[in-house]
Amino acid sequence: MASIVGGFCLPHDPLITGATDAADPQQAGVVLEAFGAVRKRIESLRADTAIVIGDDHFAMFGTGCQPSILIGIGDLEGPIEPWLRIPRRAVANHAPLAEHIMRFGFERGFDWAVAKTLSLDHSTMVPAHLALPHGVRMIPVYVAAGMTPLIRTQRCRELGAMMGEAVAAWPGEERVVILGTGGISHWVGMAEMGRVNAEFDRRILAMVERGDVEGLVALGDEHVLENGGNGAWEVRNWIVAMAALPRCKGKVIAYEPVAPWITGLGFAELVA
Repeated sequence: MASIVGGFCLPHDPLITGATDAADPQQAGVVLEAFGAVRKRIESLRADTAIVIGDDHFAMFGTGCQPSILIGIGDLEGPIEPWLRIPRRAVANHAPLAEHIMRFGFERGFDWAVAKTLSLDHSTMVPAHLALPHGVRMIPVYVAAGMTPLIRTQRCRELGAMMGEAVAAWPGEERVVILGTGGISHWVGMAEMGRVNAEFDRRILAMVERGDVEGLVALGDEHVLENGGNGAWEVRNWIVAMAALPRCKGKVIAYEPVAPWITGLGFAELVA
């Protein structure tokens, strides 16, 4: 049967590729080396498929329709933002496994939005470009973590647990990794934009290290907004990834508070 052989929490900040030179070269080097370390680890895990958890930023779905959860089961391409300096390309999906996860979720009360074709934004394409080895297929899952109304953090935990069970129920021999992307502290389009709260970020990373999913779930949105900004609501994506690996602990790979990239950037491997 298939199995989730590893997981990672990592950023998807579009400025990493779109404005690389804006950051201090030493900090930029640490961040890019961390992505390289994740890539090497995924190679060593012999993963063939990555479930990448991202969130929309009014780039994909707009104000007309904002799904709470969405899975891409068909043709993928991206990124849709030309300024990312990532060549736009077709992205290989694992459609049969994606459809299986979709059906598994439907049967357990998860009313996904489903995309049979999908143009991807930076939240999945930046980590895919920097961290996924050549040949690893991607199944994108988007949750409402980037703007209100937000998906409940408890539902994110349930979603991750369900996807872990879905992969385990797949009869193939796939080796899957799951990537929770985004964060940590950043204030998007707010007066505090450019602020990074390293103390808050390190507290979040310490919770990841302990495998404290319930602690992350219990963080109130107002507390997160005050201390980590609206961008830190993306910890929801990390919750999904952690919940897919029951009883996981985290091993921090790197952390850099990069003010020119307006974000505190954390990396951690999830170890069962």
